[in-house]
Amino acid sequence: MLEFRLLGTLEARAGERPVALGHARQQCVLAALLAGTGQPVPADQLLHRVWDDRVPHRGRETLYAYLSRLRRTLEPHSVRLVRRSGGYTLDLGEATVDLHRFRHLIARARQDTDDRSALPLFEEALGLWRGEPLAGLNSPWLNTVREQLRTERWATELDWTDALLRTGRHSECLAGLSVRAGQYPLDERLAGQFMLALYRSGRAADALAHYRRVRGQLAEELGTDPAAPLQQLHQQILTGDAALPLAEPGPAARTGAPALVPRQLPGRPRWFTGRERQLAELDKALGSRGEPGGTVMISAIGGSGGIGKTWLALHWAHHNIGRFPDGQLYVDLRGFDPSDRPVALTTAVRGFLDALGVDSGSVPVDVQAQLGLYRSLLEGRHMLIVLDNAADAEQAAALLPGSATCTVLVTSRRRLAGLASAHGARMVTLDVLADAEARELIRRHLGEDRVAAEPEAVAALLEHCAGLPLAISVVAARAAAHPDFPLAVLAEELREESARLDALDAGDLTASVRAAFTVSYRALTAGAAKVFRLVGLAPGPEIGLAAVGSLLACPATAVHAALRELENAHLVRQSVPGRYRLHDLVRLYAVEQARTELADGGAEALSRVVDFCLHTAYAAAQRLDPHRDGIGLTAARPGVTPLALADQDAALAWFTVEHPTLLSTIDLAVRTRHDAHAWQLAWSLETFFDYRGHWHDWIAGQHIALDAAQRLGNVSWEAAAHRSLGNVYTQTGRLDEGHTHFRHALDLYDALGDRDSQAHTRRGLGWVCNQQGRQQDALDHATQALTLYRQTGHQAGQAKALNNVGWLNIALGNHRAALEYCTQAVALNQAIGDRHGEAGAWDSLGYAHHHLTEYTAALDCYRRALELDRSFGDRYGETEILHHLGDTHLALADLQAAQLAWRHALEIAGEIGHPATAELRGKLSGLLQTPPADDLGGETTNC
Repeated sequence: MLEFRLLGTLEARAGERPVALGHARQQCVLAALLAGTGQPVPADQLLHRVWDDRVPHRGRETLYAYLSRLRRTLEPHSVRLVRRSGGYTLDLGEATVDLHRFRHLIARARQDTDDRSALPLFEEALGLWRGEPLAGLNSPWLNTVREQLRTERWATELDWTDALLRTGRHSECLAGLSVRAGQYPLDERLAGQFMLALYRSGRAADALAHYRRVRGQLAEELGTDPAAPLQQLHQQILTGDAALPLAEPGPAARTGAPALVPRQLPGRPRWFTGRERQLAELDKALGSRGEPGGTVMISAIGGSGGIGKTWLALHWAHHNIGRFPDGQLYVDLRGFDPSDRPVALTTAVRGFLDALGVDSGSVPVDVQAQLGLYRSLLEGRHMLIVLDNAADAEQAAALLPGSATCTVLVTSRRRLAGLASAHGARMVTLDVLADAEARELIRRHLGEDRVAAEPEAVAALLEHCAGLPLAISVVAARAAAHPDFPLAVLAEELREESARLDALDAGDLTASVRAAFTVSYRALTAGAAKVFRLVGLAPGPEIGLAAVGSLLACPATAVHAALRELENAHLVRQSVPGRYRLHDLVRLYAVEQARTELADGGAEALSRVVDFCLHTAYAAAQRLDPHRDGIGLTAARPGVTPLALADQDAALAWFTVEHPTLLSTIDLAVRTRHDAHAWQLAWSLETFFDYRGHWHDWIAGQHIALDAAQRLGNVSWEAAAHRSLGNVYTQTGRLDEGHTHFRHALDLYDALGDRDSQAHTRRGLGWVCNQQGRQQDALDHATQALTLYRQTGHQAGQAKALNNVGWLNIALGNHRAALEYCTQAVALNQAIGDRHGEAGAWDSLGYAHHHLTEYTAALDCYRRALELDRSFGDRYGETEILHHLGDTHLALADLQAAQLAWRHALEIAGEIGHPATAELRGKLSGLLQTPPADDLGGETTNC
């Protein structure tokens, strides 16, 4: 079901998922259709409602374009935008519109003669409001509608208050009446409600004082006296009329304190945006306040500095202010104030007692007695207490009320686990804003026109702010200070990482990203601060626990406590168990601190983490392909503890998780002049890239390796990089480049006299020649490779060369000879335990049987190959085998099996960029046009 919301920003939601409604002017068109009575709206009237007398050139065509886009957006959700004789209208079907529901509920409530059943209807209707109706949309007609809706809400609030007063619930509406009476001092109906609520709460003097204020303002501003109903109420209060019974004294009266209704909340955050999930969590928590247990409802909002914790708390509090009729208490505990110490407990509780109306002479001297009085005053009262910027759980816990009728919001940069464990607090953690939320925030700051005028600059600004609300607000403040400056100038200033934190400073401590981080950093212990600095330097978007241990030259278990402290301070985030990530701007701050406070700028620590990555990657590469010729590594530095990976699955999983970090580590090795490490890391990643189809990373890594080898003057490594590039270029169908790199490698290996490597390269040349259609040249290279392997006794190489020779004999039509070579390849691979080589040999053997029309044998070979290949995760090889398997199924006229095999092959090929993607797509397309099996005449296809 689709839900439209007009009583706030214009929204459409399909369940929990928002539906994009386009830009503001297009939303105005939708609002003009939704806000009406359901009657068709003519095009001319729509033009007037959206543009008034400023209809743009070709405005009708623009309107039709907006209607067409809205139609495409809404129809998938069963909402039809239709044109009838009278104009355009929305056929809403199952959709609901909050405005229409509001009016329907109010009509029912006003018709109900029983206030007790009418009140829930009033409350449900008012609960639909989320703020200013149609906020952010602007046209003269919409402004008129907005003013009308404000009037409707005002009348509803007055009717609701009358019903509350008639049912004796004066205490529930007193706080709201006090606020509204200050806002609308000349509204006599409101004044009467407030006076009656005050009188019934035992505050007759306050009621009479309010009457005198209203009478004075009416005389001064309008030159008139209060109307008869208000004068009559005044007279009844003066005489203590029995028709206006006084309430029984409450807890505040028994303590000698007047029953004040504190309203301490700071103003609603003007620019607040997003956070739908967290707001829903707070709503849900408030809704479950009546659960058994009799404990106060507490929500602890946590997150890093500048993430928007206070904004969220205050926005939610203001939106739900009507649910706390006995008032709201607020204190900034200054747990992380850059210019002052945290607020002392005595100061905080004394501020609350003052707000609750306790006379200074009645306040106990002992702080525990003050807390007892504070909790006594709150007993049975429906109040909200906001404890902002708590230093820790202990500071917040001291100020918790005892009454289960109260609700507490606590914000802190620390994770307040103590509140959760000891007091049942609901933990709400804030992360950075989503892309759409960040864009909406900067739009609200700068306006739609300025944002729309420089979309590329805005995108760059948001990228550099990385979703941090404080950073976006600082950028917006700086842009607003110079409204005539292009945003591109500010975006360019933020582009340089080294100066970005300087640019994110609007001139005071509350508008500086660096200052926000500094407060959290200075609160750390020395050990946690050291870990923070070094983790900021580490390569990649995140780091694992074992790598942190090597970074600090200590066992991984020894850094657990420091990482927990950083996580509790929201300076690092544990994305998955054992892996830690810093926000982009937090990382820049950590790097600044490392360069300032570490004598070598962290160079030794970085060398250790590069060593950790290299030695673990090398061990993982040997697990993936234990028959690959190894390379010699020097011993890891002291303090480095590489991971011991148990098997091939563990190695593949580690590579998959660490893939982005390992790429960054190669770059780091080059920047820090660790050329040998850069070459060795690229070598160690080659098999993983091959198995997973990461062709671009493979190419980039080997070009880095080639440059590093040349700088080192290591000819053997240079040749190996050329050979690896020959492999990947051939793999991706760039055959001329592949052939060139293989030839460079062979020339270098010939000069070195390295016969094993010559044989490896000959196999590569055979492969690329076969792909180029030069099968005889390919067979010559493969045969020479086999001879070289036999001369050196390289069994793994022999097995691969036997397979290649067999394959090429198939291409040349020598199928029986191919069977012999491929059978030998299978046997030799089994003897040496090379499962990867064995899978390739079974695939070739199946291919030979296929060309001999021995299809059943071919299927058996392919299935063996597929089983082996899937056990070690070679996705390129799996694509090849499935491709061949589909060919054989087609030859057996099993179209369904052929389609299944090719479709699976195509899925993998598309994901990894396999060069056979187009061919597979063509085969599947042709298969769909193949006549049914009954029409094939019993013939088979010899592929």
